[in-house]
Parts: sequence; C-alpha cells; structure tokens
Amino acid sequence: MKKYTLLAALAFSALTVTATPKENTSQGNPQEMDKFITELMGKMTLHEKIGQLNLPVTGNIVTGQAKSSDVAGKIRNGEVGGLFNLKGVKNIREVQKLAVENSRLGIPLLFGMDVIHGYETVFPIPLALSCSWDMEAIEKSARIAAIESSADGICWTFSPMVDICRDARWGRVSEGNGEDPFLGSAIAQAMIRGYQGKDMSANNEIMACVKHFALYGAGEAGRDYNTVDMSRNRMFNEYFPPYKAAVEAGVGSAMTSFNEIDGVPATANHWLLTDVLRNQWGFDGFVVTDYTAISEMIDHGIGDLQEVSARALTAGTDMDMVADGFIGTLEKSLKEGKVTEADIDKACRRILEAKYKLGLFANPYKYCDVKRAEKEVFTPEHRSIARQIATETFVLLKNQDNLLPLQRKGNIALIGPLANTRANMPGTWSVAATADKYSTLLEGSGKSRAKSTYKSFSSRDGQDTVNLPGNGLTDIYFIEFDEEGRMSQPNAPTRLVVVSGSAGDGKEERPSPMTDGKPGLAGGIVIYPKGNISRLRTDEQVIPQ
Repeated sequence: MKKYTLLAALAFSALTVTATPKENTSQGNPQEMDKFITELMGKMTLHEKIGQLNLPVTGNIVTGQAKSSDVAGKIRNGEVGGLFNLKGVKNIREVQKLAVENSRLGIPLLFGMDVIHGYETVFPIPLALSCSWDMEAIEKSARIAAIESSADGICWTFSPMVDICRDARWGRVSEGNGEDPFLGSAIAQAMIRGYQGKDMSANNEIMACVKHFALYGAGEAGRDYNTVDMSRNRMFNEYFPPYKAAVEAGVGSAMTSFNEIDGVPATANHWLLTDVLRNQWGFDGFVVTDYTAISEMIDHGIGDLQEVSARALTAGTDMDMVADGFIGTLEKSLKEGKVTEADIDKACRRILEAKYKLGLFANPYKYCDVKRAEKEVFTPEHRSIARQIATETFVLLKNQDNLLPLQRKGNIALIGPLANTRANMPGTWSVAATADKYSTLLEGSGKSRAKSTYKSFSSRDGQDTVNLPGNGLTDIYFIEFDEEGRMSQPNAPTRLVVVSGSAGDGKEERPSPMTDGKPGLAGGIVIYPKGNISRLRTDEQVIPQ
C-alpha cells in the first residue's frame, strides 16, 4: 500500500495530496510502479496531466526568488513537469520544494541540463572524444559528468548527441561522434552507461537523453533544420544505428530533431516516433522536443500552434520544451476531437514513470544534497582524469622534421584571440563550465615554462608584418589581429603555434566566427618548424616560405 501525506498548501487554503512510494526501488518493480502511477493519475485533473508535459525554461531564478517568479505560479498550479538549465543545488532545492510542498498533488519536477562533455570539470568535445576510440575513457567522462551534475541538483542530461554527419558544412558536427555508425553506436552506449549507471537508483546516476531523433546531421547541404530525403536503406544502415544502440542500452529519454523526414518534421512524424522508435525498437522512455521544436513546425507549413501541438502529441511526442504548445492548446484540441484523453494520459504516464525510475517520488530531494556539491564538483581527481583523457584524443597529422615534442628553446607565438580567452577554453556547448576556475592558453603556457616573457603585438596601419626579436630564450608571444584582419608576425620563429580564432583585437571573450565579413581561422593547432611567414590573413591559408 502507498502512503499519502497531507500537506497544507501555502498558495491556497485547500488540502494537498502528495503520493510517495513505499521505498525507492527505482526500476525494480514495474507492477508496483504501474499501480502507484495509476493511483496518482486517478487524482489528477486534465490540466495537471497536461502540465506534466510542459518543460519551460527557468529564466533567472536564484535562491530567494523562486516563490515570486513567473514559473513559480505555474509550478503551484501543476502546469510544469520539469525545468532545464537551472544551475545550483540550492536554487534547485528551493524550486523542488515549491513543487512538492506548494502544489496540489506535490509531484516532483525533473531538472535537466545540457551536460554534454562534462559539468564543471570539462572533457574534450564529443568529436574529440571519439578520436580516442577508448570506450572506457568515454564512459568514465560521462560518469564524472553525472557525479558532478547530480551533486549540483541535476537529474537529467540532454546527452548523448549521436547524430551521424557526413557533411562538414553542418555546424553542430562538433557535438557528435563523426561519420561512423559503428563508432557512434559504441559511444552512445558507453555514455549512457556512464550517465545512468546500473539503474539510476543511486543519487549520482542521472537520466540520459539520446538526441536528435532522427537524422539531424543529414540535413540537405549541411543546413541546420533543413529537410532530409533519403532511402530507408541509408537510414537504417548508416544513420539509425547509434539511436538504436542507445535504446538497447536502456536510455531513459529521447529528443526529437528539427529537420523534416519525408516532408514531415520529426517532432510530428508518427512513423519515426511510434512505428520505429517504440514499436520496432521497443523504446519505453519518454520523448521530449528540442527547444521550441513544436512552435517551429509552424514555419514548416504544418499548421498553427494548436494544429502542430496536436500532431506532435499523436505522433508520439510526450513533452514540449518551451513552446507552450501542449499547455496552451491541448485542452481545446481535446474538445474538438483532434486528440484523445488516452493520448494525453499516455504521455503523462511516461513522464511520471521517468520520475519514479529516478526515485523522485520516494525522495524528491534525492539530488539536492548541498554537502555533495561542496565535495564532488570540480575536484582535483576529476580534473586529473580529464587531463589524461584529453591526451588520448589528440590526432597527429604530420610531424615534420621531428618537430614534436617541442624543445625548451626558441620562441613560441600564440596567434589569434583564442590564445588568451577563458570563455572559449572549454569548447562548444559547455553550459556549466566556470571560466574563472582555469587559465587561458597564454597563462597556462607561462605557468608551465620556467623562462617565459610575454609580449603582445598588434598590427599597425598599413603593415602586414611585424618583426619579433629572436633572442633564443623561451619567449611566448601573443599575437593579435587588427580590424582589417591583418596580424602581427614573428620574423623567424623556430616554432609557430597557430591557435584558431577569428579576426578582431584578440581581447573579446567570445570571438565571433566572422568579423567584417572575413571568416575566422581554421580549427586546430598548426605548428611550423622553420621559416618566415610574411603575411597571414583570416581568409587565407598559412603558407610557410
């Protein structure tokens, strides 16, 4: 038998019923879970059921503001199933308390975040991790990410991203694992094991979310959000395997992609979400949209917000991220016969099951231990492991004249804005990274070398080259771009380290990929052993003389 606790609601003078399972068995007893959720849903109004399907962004809620924020009112009214990208265990605990103690039924919230390649301890970007081919290391990186994020209140990560990409023009390739479906499948399973652990019963195990389902990296011409038109043969053999592997690994949730498949956006694609994902592969988790994916279907010509929301629900989408389509239109669609109550119940049950599997009904504050956050985030041990894993991801294309390893002599030039910026050090999609806790490349180079001097040079008007003195010492030069894309130049360095970046003055924290219409430098680090480089512009190749 379940135990129910009566709580006095602070928002209104009525009795609130909070349902609590007998014990935190997580996934241990499906029959017990089913019985518990059936009883809970029997007490829910239609509006509260739809509320579980709503995933708004938090805004700037900080400790002390949760009770007065706009989202707080929605939580009290049972109109929120989860929140995402709220950082800080104290903030999350306050908001969770609001849901558990101040809403009518006291249903706990999910707290998600883009924990892509580490939390505060940052690992190489996913594309770099894939270069290691080391599944043990990749799983360990996800395990540490789960430990840190769970210690800070997060119970759900929007990762792994397993989209196969074979077009270098696609802008999000860095977040995935490249072009190989075998490698992508292995990495998908390794990361899910790292995030979810054995069964998500421990307080340092979180729910993973495979994304973006499906074919997000296959947009025509490498254009984001574009249409995808390919044969079933290519889909199932070249692009689907990593998603399927994630399902086989027991991933708890899946995120829809923005692109169209056969003319139908993935978020409203019944064949994709129901026929393939659930019926063929046996996926038993819940499906969440990407950011505003429901409302963005309007631009695809599918219909207005009510129409696209109804189509998303009936196709197999369970949770609406940010668009307010479900919470705003489903009651009307039900009255008009565009959706059924069974459709709503099915989606609501899947969200509640996820919360049950995470143990949130047994302990809503399972991930809200402030002491854990103080001891388990950005630890020396975690940083040491991250450093070791990073060394396994480097790819050496050519070691000309045995330049590597670098000798402690000569001059080193760090060229471009990325040489001296903290914001860019963690790499793309590092939501939780804390820039004040680490050094720039320029600063780090100085710390690691006994004899170092720092000189910063910027190009002067009308000059393409600036000479640097070659005194034979271990000097580190930070070379900047001017507004016209010209840059200072070493006269004849024995080694030249080119750090990718864009044109600009080198002082901006987030260099843009374009400045005055000029593209930024190519990615990576290029080392030249000898010679004089007379000129380098951001739209030209580096050509040693």
